[in-house]
Amino acid sequence: MGTIEQGVKQAVENCLRVKAGESVVIITDTETIEIGSALKTAIEEITAEIQFLVMEDFGERPIDFPQAIGDAIKTADVSVYAAQGAKGELQTFRMQMLKAIEANSKLRHAHMIGITPRIMKDGMCSDYKEIQRISRLVYEKVRNADKIKVVTEKGSNFVAEFSPELKWNISDGIITPGHWKNLPDGEVFTSPLNVNGTVVIDGCLGDFFAERYGSLENTPIIIEVADGQAIKESVQCDNEQLRQEFSKYLFEIDENSNRVGEFAIGTNTGLTELIYNLLQDEKFPGIHIAFGSPLPGKTGAKWDSKAHVDGVIKNPSIYVDGEMIMDKGEFCFEEFV
Repeated sequence: MGTIEQGVKQAVENCLRVKAGESVVIITDTETIEIGSALKTAIEEITAEIQFLVMEDFGERPIDFPQAIGDAIKTADVSVYAAQGAKGELQTFRMQMLKAIEANSKLRHAHMIGITPRIMKDGMCSDYKEIQRISRLVYEKVRNADKIKVVTEKGSNFVAEFSPELKWNISDGIITPGHWKNLPDGEVFTSPLNVNGTVVIDGCLGDFFAERYGSLENTPIIIEVADGQAIKESVQCDNEQLRQEFSKYLFEIDENSNRVGEFAIGTNTGLTELIYNLLQDEKFPGIHIAFGSPLPGKTGAKWDSKAHVDGVIKNPSIYVDGEMIMDKGEFCFEEFV
C-alpha cells in the first residue's frame, strides 16, 4: 500500500502527464472531494489553468449532463472524472460526458468512477511499467485470436469469438491525446463478435451494483448466453432482490442491454485481492465481461446501448485458440514466466 499522494502523483505525472500551461478540468462530487482536491493541489503545482467542478453544484443526484461541463471539456487538454456513481447517471450523465470527451481530439481523460482512498493507495500505486509489460504480452496473445474459452471451478464455461474488424485495446495507464482510460489501469479488452455458454459472475458487478451488493462470492449470478445475448429465463442468483434488479437492468433498458459488449483480461498483477469495487477489481488478473455498450469509440463496434454493466469472474482458466494463458487466475504462458 502507498499513500493517496503517491497515487495522485502517479495519475497526474505518469498517466495524464500534465504539462505547464495546459487547461485541466476536474469533475468530482461531495463524497469524493478529498481525492478531487488532492488532484487539484498536485495539478496546481504544474499549471494554473484548472476548472474544479462539483457535481452536486448542478443539482440533486442523479443529474443530467450540464452544458457547463460540456463546454469545459470541449476546450480542455486534460480532464479527470473522480466521483461516485448514482443509479441512472450512466445514461443521463456519464455516457453523455464520454461522448463529449471523445469529441475533443486533443483531450487526455482519466475516468475514475467509484474511486476511493483505498484504491488511490492500492491500484494507483502499482508498478505501471510492469503493468505495461504484461499488458503488451497479453495483447500479443489475443489480438489475432479467433476464440477464447473461459472456465472456472464455480461453473463458468463459455467461448467468446472475435473479429479482426473489432479492435483490441491495451489499457495500461498511458493516456494519450484523444483517448480516455479508467484509472487505476491494467486490462486488455475488446468487443466480442459472439459469446456462447455459461457465465458465473462471482466477483462483483459494475455501475451502481458494487456499492449496493459488494462481493458476489456467496451469491454468484449465473447467466446462460446464446449468440452473444443473455437469456432472460436463465438468470439465477440466491439473492432474489439482486436477481430481479440485475434482470431488469439487462432486459428493460433497451434492445441491446442484454448483449455482451465487452470482453476483458485484467493485467494489474500488483493487486493481491479483490476489494469489491469494480474500478479496481476489473483490473485484477482474470476476466470481466460487460453486458450493454461495446464502447464503439474504442472497439469499432457498429452497435451501442444505454447500458453497460461489468461482471468480474474470479480465478478463471483462459484458453486462447487452445493455448492456456491463465490457470485459475495465474498467468502461465511461457513469455510471462
